[in-house]
Amino acid sequence: MTAPYDNPFLATPPTPHGALPLPSIRLEHYEPAIMEGIRRHDEEIRLITACADSPTFDNTIAALDYSGQLLEQVSTVLMNLNEAETSDEMQELVMHLTPILTEHSNNVTLNDALFKRIEAVHQTADRSRLSQAQLRLLDDTYRAFVRGGAGLGDDVKRRFRQLTAELAQLTVRFSQNHLKATNAFRLNVTDKELLDGIPETAMAAAAEEAAAKNETGWTFTLHAPSYVPFMTYCRNRDLRRQLYMAYNTQATEGETSNVEVVRQIVNLRLELAQLLGYSTYADYVLEERMAGDLQHVNAMYDKLLAAYMPAARNDVEAIRQLAAEEGEESCLMPWDFSYYAERLRKARYQFDKEKLRPYFKLEQVIDGVFGLATTLYGLSFKENSSIPVYHPDVKAYEVLDADGTFLAILYADFFPRESKSAGAWMTNYKGQWHNPDGTDSRPHVSITTNFTKPTAGKPSLLTYDEVETFLHEFGHALHGIFSATTYPSQCSPNVAWDFVELPSQIMENFGTAGTFLHTFARHYQTGEPIPDELVDSLVHAKNFNAGYACIRQVSFGLLDLAWYTRTEPFTGDVIRYEKEAFSPTRLLPELADTCMSVQFGHIMSGGYAAGYYSYKWAEVLDADAFSVFTADGVISPRVARRFRDEVLSKGDSEHPMTLYTAFRGQEPTIDALLRRDGVCARGAIDN
Repeated sequence: MTAPYDNPFLATPPTPHGALPLPSIRLEHYEPAIMEGIRRHDEEIRLITACADSPTFDNTIAALDYSGQLLEQVSTVLMNLNEAETSDEMQELVMHLTPILTEHSNNVTLNDALFKRIEAVHQTADRSRLSQAQLRLLDDTYRAFVRGGAGLGDDVKRRFRQLTAELAQLTVRFSQNHLKATNAFRLNVTDKELLDGIPETAMAAAAEEAAAKNETGWTFTLHAPSYVPFMTYCRNRDLRRQLYMAYNTQATEGETSNVEVVRQIVNLRLELAQLLGYSTYADYVLEERMAGDLQHVNAMYDKLLAAYMPAARNDVEAIRQLAAEEGEESCLMPWDFSYYAERLRKARYQFDKEKLRPYFKLEQVIDGVFGLATTLYGLSFKENSSIPVYHPDVKAYEVLDADGTFLAILYADFFPRESKSAGAWMTNYKGQWHNPDGTDSRPHVSITTNFTKPTAGKPSLLTYDEVETFLHEFGHALHGIFSATTYPSQCSPNVAWDFVELPSQIMENFGTAGTFLHTFARHYQTGEPIPDELVDSLVHAKNFNAGYACIRQVSFGLLDLAWYTRTEPFTGDVIRYEKEAFSPTRLLPELADTCMSVQFGHIMSGGYAAGYYSYKWAEVLDADAFSVFTADGVISPRVARRFRDEVLSKGDSEHPMTLYTAFRGQEPTIDALLRRDGVCARGAIDN
């Protein structure tokens, strides 16, 4: 076992702003640090429960919220790096430590003496003497313990412990199986003629991928920078079908199958919810969300289906007609959709997304996105090579406020690798809070993506979708950077899941603002600014397939609800059940063997179980809220300042609807989203 003085988690690192010495952390450091974190947390809990004074907000609720910081730090780093820079050995370690962490969490929540003190404060506190943040923390803490099983009988508590332990391991296994399935597939092609249509950038990356594995020709994988351009541009229908089927049958069979894992996760979550007195897992989840209950989620979906389904059918029919005109004799299949959709986009708007790439060199996009934050909020970003990072691809920045005050560390990890999960996300390596002595402990935040990598002949040239993803994750990062809360559990972005996407999706709106694009989009070879006509084409084509895109998102949300609104355990066929869930939104032919559930990490291993609706919910919010920016010229420092003060900095210190209406001046309606997407309908979002 590593001696404490050798363990970087158990020493004060001599690094800028207390940044963890990430390269120095080895696998053998985690378990000793976690066990020490558990020991310290247990002692902190013991001191709270042994306190001779009557329970108060300060000696019980606040003391509990400040406790466990070492354990939180170590487990956060472990779980973050298990997604961003994993290995077989790390995955084994996570599987080993997960039940230990779950047991400790249960030991805290099911501690009778601790719950009695929390309950006493909740019942007897003079609420008039507490701030809004303190009231919310008090109520949230009490409710979290009740929802965590504190009020259950001893026999039921034992089963609750078993359920949470099993779920913790199953969700880890789900993620590991998906990553292994993704990395296992490679499509190697040696005949270049078969790859006609694929852009030069994607071909160069495929050539490097092949060379890296001592293969000849070009190799394509299921990682987004490889998969997406292949499906969008490859003329060869048989190869498109092969790659599409590989992508959409990941983790359906063999050693990496998640079919049984899905069944177990769904059933265990249902049993857990029913142990706590809820009919379904969705009822359990939605109680804590901005939406409040299933009725409000279904009302939103009903409005979206009514408004967007006709447009979606028109979108698909237009693409089917183009495919027929170009000689496609059989019906339009799912592996045809992206290819013919892009051809129709070109024909309709004279717009080719690939023409944007030369203007989106990653380094310039970074300057542009950071520059937008400078214009809106007065921030500055200074790369600091003295801040240790966990991989050579990662960059670390100091984020300074307009007056030069240090606000945060920002890590940025842009490129795919086999040790990294697919997708894009933002996370904290350390949250923000005010210490009891009043000092402000600032956050260390990270954005992780899987963008197009540079090749030997070209720098990293992003697609527009990747630029939009950058803006999205950067919006999450700003939420964390601006956090100004007192208590650790309330720091941004620790807010309701159906509110957390508002800051990220707000930022996406700037992606079609010419005033923003012209600040950085220059041809990587000539230095020429992006032509106005290309920007105009981008804006005009923005709503292309808006109906289809909305219904696709709705379909994912309906699948989520299908799994988590069940009142009885699931014993059927996972794939067939998924097909039934998708049936109300099906726009393309059904394929018997494909399955999304087994790779749908958001709802199986992430935080979006019974909450995937949050993306559309937040999209309604962001369209409505962004109208305030639009009314003041779009890139408006004045509105941004209000958004920072009234939303971003507040974290979870107030109810999200309170924060939203403080900024917007009213509760949200769906009207702004419909206008933005060019869909004609009206209606309020029910809250």
